[in-house]
Order: sequence, then C-alpha cells, then structure tokens
Amino acid sequence: MSDMVDKQHRFSLMLARLITYTASLPGYQVTGGDWYRDSRCDYGHPRSLHKLRLAVDLNIFIDGLWRKDVESYRPLGEYWELMGGAWGGRFEEGDANHFSLEHDGMK
Repeated sequence: MSDMVDKQHRFSLMLARLITYTASLPGYQVTGGDWYRDSRCDYGHPRSLHKLRLAVDLNIFIDGLWRKDVESYRPLGEYWELMGGAWGGRFEEGDANHFSLEHDGMK
C-alpha cells in the first residue's frame, strides 16, 4: 500500500474509535458533518485535509441539543489527541468539530 493509503487507513480506524467513544459518553450522540471534500470543490483551503480523506467535521448532540462550543467537544478532542490526531478546538479560530491527522505540516 502507498503511504497515503496507510495514513488514510490509520485515520479511519482512529475515527471509528472516536465515534465509539463519543457514543459511550452519557447524553452524547454524533453525526457526520463534512466527511470528505471533492478535490474539485473551490471552497476551503486548496490543500484541505478533507480533500485527502484525513479530516472530518463531526456534529454532536448532548441530551438532544446540537452543540458547537469547544467545551462540549473537549472530551472528544482530548481523546483524539491521545490517539495522535490534531483537534480543531486547539486552533486559533476554534474549529471545535474538526478532527484530522497531520500531513505535510497541515492540520
């Protein structure tokens, strides 16, 4: 397999673990947001990790309410970081629902 396929495979396994972890938290539910961006899309960063299948945006609901704040995502983000991923809640712009695997210096 190529290095990229290996990295995408690792990311997929990490994502499965994150979703399973999220479902184990009391009151939490998770749905997919931005799972993949086609490379022909002209929005977002031209080298977006979403386009390389190394990033995902997840939506969380706590007790049925859609949450977007960093604190609600913190347990997920810290778990993701323990697995070696980059969490958008640490980004300057506070992209709390973003989970990625660093590639070529991009998070």
